[in-house]
Amino acid sequence: MLEFVQFVAQTSDYVMAAGYHNRSIIWQIAEDYSHCEFVIRLPGYCPMPAFRDVIDVPLVVRRLHKTREQVRKELGILDSQKVLIYNFGGQPAGWKLKKEYLPEGWICLVCGASEDHEVPSNFVKLPKDFYTPDAIAASDVMLGKIGYGTTSEALAYKVPLVFVRRDYFNEEPFLRNMIEHYQAGVEMIRRDLLIGHWAPYIQCAVALKPSYDGGANGGEVAARLLQDTALGQYHASHGLSGARRLRDAIVLGYQLQRIIGKDIAIPAWYSLAQNELSSRTQLPNKEVVDNSSLTKENDYFAILHGDHQGLPDTLGFLKSLAEIQSSCSPQNNNKFQTREHLAAAAMFNWEEEIFLSRAPGRLDVMGGIADYSGSLVLQMPTREACHVAIQRNHPSKQKLWKHAQARQPKDGCTAVLQIVSFGSELGNRGPTFDMDLSDFVEDGQPITYEKAYNYFARDPAQKWAAYVAGTILVLMTELGIRFEDSISILVSSGVPEGKGVSSSAAVEVASMTAVAAAHGLNIDPRHLALLCQKVENHIVGAPCGVMDQMASTCGEADKLLAMVCQPAEVLGLVDIPPTVRFWGIDSGIRHSVGGSDYKSVRVGAFMGRKIIKSAASVELRSSLSNISSAQQINGFNPDEADEDSKDLLEMEASLDYLCNLSPHRYEASYATRLPESLSGQEFVEKYLDHDDSVTKIDKERNYAVRAPTRHPIYENFRVKAFKALLSAAPSNDQLSALGELMYQCHFSYSACGLGSNGTDRLVSLVQEMQHSKSSKSEGGTLYGAKITGGGSGGTVCVVGRNCLRSNEQLIEIQQRYKSATGFLPYVFEGSSPGAAKFGHLQIRLRS
Repeated sequence: MLEFVQFVAQTSDYVMAAGYHNRSIIWQIAEDYSHCEFVIRLPGYCPMPAFRDVIDVPLVVRRLHKTREQVRKELGILDSQKVLIYNFGGQPAGWKLKKEYLPEGWICLVCGASEDHEVPSNFVKLPKDFYTPDAIAASDVMLGKIGYGTTSEALAYKVPLVFVRRDYFNEEPFLRNMIEHYQAGVEMIRRDLLIGHWAPYIQCAVALKPSYDGGANGGEVAARLLQDTALGQYHASHGLSGARRLRDAIVLGYQLQRIIGKDIAIPAWYSLAQNELSSRTQLPNKEVVDNSSLTKENDYFAILHGDHQGLPDTLGFLKSLAEIQSSCSPQNNNKFQTREHLAAAAMFNWEEEIFLSRAPGRLDVMGGIADYSGSLVLQMPTREACHVAIQRNHPSKQKLWKHAQARQPKDGCTAVLQIVSFGSELGNRGPTFDMDLSDFVEDGQPITYEKAYNYFARDPAQKWAAYVAGTILVLMTELGIRFEDSISILVSSGVPEGKGVSSSAAVEVASMTAVAAAHGLNIDPRHLALLCQKVENHIVGAPCGVMDQMASTCGEADKLLAMVCQPAEVLGLVDIPPTVRFWGIDSGIRHSVGGSDYKSVRVGAFMGRKIIKSAASVELRSSLSNISSAQQINGFNPDEADEDSKDLLEMEASLDYLCNLSPHRYEASYATRLPESLSGQEFVEKYLDHDDSVTKIDKERNYAVRAPTRHPIYENFRVKAFKALLSAAPSNDQLSALGELMYQCHFSYSACGLGSNGTDRLVSLVQEMQHSKSSKSEGGTLYGAKITGGGSGGTVCVVGRNCLRSNEQLIEIQQRYKSATGFLPYVFEGSSPGAAKFGHLQIRLRS
């Protein structure tokens, strides 16, 4: 028996809130959908790659029961009065509507207000049984959130919609495109809704002329289709529709929702379909680049400063800018461009100069989470990078989006920051962000980092903007820079998110480099990396070390950046021998340095350092006391050995970084003194604080201590050995030793609790390949692997011989991993220059 479904709003809120703990329900819903044969598709639809049998129907809109005149008469609304309908389905507890929220001469119809909710005289509470479509049609403007029903009725009744972005609502970009195409809406930012800054948006909306002229009888059409199907008069024509193709759609939904907790509980058919989709939608970096085409598009701009260095992704970015600019042409007939392209085209003054920056991700070869403990680290910049285009203009000349225009004061102009993020429709974030730069100032001074963190954290769909806008606040706070001009920023990153290759650092470094270039700031690369770390630590709220930002800034192509993180001393660049090569393999498990595992391991390491310092202090006091007693009794003078012991204890009592403690001293004096784990409450009672400025101890939580403390002490030793081995004579022994150090690092991560099924499986596959009979007989080419970065998923780094056979073995590992998990891993290969080496481009549109 066939089942049919009308696609409605995706239940992404439910998935985000309950998906991890209620996976069985999610999978049951997915299984139910897998029996569908065709889809009845409505205007403003999300992509649905599962279905080739699609029937498009008009908007589904509820019929009116009363005319506009009847409703206004019933509610006592005068002909001269303008009406706003406030349609959010409920009011926040304790929130009071105020008279001054509305323009003069307006009244507001409030839907869903409770009986005890008091409203001002220019607000009218609609009865709970009042038919909402009638009220909408009788209004001049509607204020509400984007939803299918709200959008459909606003379009059908030609009532302009002032809308507020919804968090984690995957249909929003598509509904927004439909609203804007029919000139039917204005976006209001959330803080203006909450503080009552409504009037400019309402006045802007009432001037619109909604132009939707399609049908509004989608419900009737769909009902007839279902009736005909039930009577056997219609059936799906394509034999391959249904379950197999629906799996693709579910995978797309998974990618859109970015669900945390992807693990082996995912059904095999789901993962297989995800892999099929990913193989068809390759990352931009993997596409074949037509250099002749890029050169032609590059000629569209004159490069006034800098060199694109022939980098394919940079040439591609220049091409995309040219395409965005050409979309402004009256001859361009592509009405259904993405929200991102339209927003970018509308914010740049194309006749003025634009600055471009580029910053790569990084492959953590050795060092990883030991960076915040002061370790030596070795990092390689990836081929994948983030590009940022920026333009500054006097506020009076800035091209503003409609809702930003609505915020402008009547008596002048204020500086505005506008940001567009490419790729937002594949992530759980809004495509645009804007703010008045005055929001970063309070009483003439930059706001605190804590206030900035709260500013961005309150809206999950726009929290991403902290990585970009945060660079401006850090420059204001740390360097005293004042930004008087408006700023437009376009961010386009090819560094995959959640793979453990520092996509966030690439965005921060590219953004700050671009801001500095546009404002004539000359910031030393090392200093710039440290400033970017402040963005991530204090404004984003992720407790990362500085190695990511340093590698993205100071790295060079095909070299390893060697750095001692105390806090950031660059030792130089290490040449990768021509016989050695590094790759990264994505496990498919999303990684985040903001995750609880990473934070708890960091807290445990700082707890361990505090315990070691305390133990050394006790031993030092005891030693000094014994020496003093011996001197008084026997006239004893300590020998040189005692002096050395005293100096050693003094150093350990004031230990600034765990990595300054050698492994043999750790084993001899402290390993047995550290508990396996300790509750936050017990630690605070005994030691007060762990002395880490970017994490806080949860007293209710139990923290592992011994393993997180041991890891950086031994990792620092491993990295030093690794660096020395790279300069040794090429041999199998050299490669074997490099691989062994990586394996040791990987299992140390696991001991800390930062492993994952996916990364462990990849490391095991490399081990199996290395020790297989065929590999030994042919002279093995892969020698070691380790988890990277913050762990808990992400990417595995592999070391091997630089030869064709290594690539063949990596392909075999890809296929084995796919067979076991259903996911075909992305392979990171190649390198590119860091942001400092690339510099910046200054471009202008050619005449």
